[in-house]
Amino acid sequence: MINRRKFLKNSAAAVAVAAITPGIFSMPEGKKFRNFGFISGIIDKELKGDWKAILKQVASFGYTEFETGGFLGDSAEGFLSYCRDIGLIPVAGGINFNGKDEELVNDFEMLHKLKMKYAVTYWPWYTSGPFSLDDCKKSADRLNYLGKKCRENGIIFCWHNHNKEFVPMEQGLPFDFVMKNTDSDLVKCEMDIYWVKKGGADPLVMLKKYSGRFAILHVKDMAPGDAQDFACPGSGIIDFIPIFKEAESQEIGHYMVERDNVQDGLACLRSSAQYLKKLSF
Repeated sequence: MINRRKFLKNSAAAVAVAAITPGIFSMPEGKKFRNFGFISGIIDKELKGDWKAILKQVASFGYTEFETGGFLGDSAEGFLSYCRDIGLIPVAGGINFNGKDEELVNDFEMLHKLKMKYAVTYWPWYTSGPFSLDDCKKSADRLNYLGKKCRENGIIFCWHNHNKEFVPMEQGLPFDFVMKNTDSDLVKCEMDIYWVKKGGADPLVMLKKYSGRFAILHVKDMAPGDAQDFACPGSGIIDFIPIFKEAESQEIGHYMVERDNVQDGLACLRSSAQYLKKLSF
């Protein structure tokens, strides 16, 4: 049995060891990002100039991947080769929600040329909203079809949300209907964190509710104030840490920085990278 004197002696020894061996008894730090990316549209203006220099600068901020609508330069092969040389990997590109099968063939050809893993449809609706139950049924059918076509072409299919999916219809929310009426093996969601919050929902709650259905997160912040304007990640009011912690627990591996209507895309990507690199969650 350990008496009080021996306990204090052992405790003192432990403190001494800890003093000369920093961190040995400290609590483990939170996780850091393994990688994070960006949407090429955020620097659309800048890429119209010396795109190679711009992408190299973005890579120097710490970005390792990106989402884009196509290639720059003379060929997809040359573009991909340059991106890989500077440490940037294109991982996702768009496909047309309403595209005919022959158009989808062209979309898949581009995705394959750039070695992309994901195909995203950014407006998965036949109308501009707000959406009805009938709108949701039509969209869910189409998303299942696109998911099947993507699977046949070796690509993972995602749909991208906005705020209108969280405007109540005659039976619940369009977001819930789409998630519940699409094949979980064929149809994933690229969650835009800002738009979920803009719609009045909680991104963390949605992540937990549909665990396993999210492949990519669009990391976009919300400015303070009633207008709920866009903001670069880290400069707004969204608490990203619990969202990222949950996303990591679900092994979501892609985080794409985005900001609509940005005046200086490079500055936004720089400040966002500084913020994301400092985070522990």
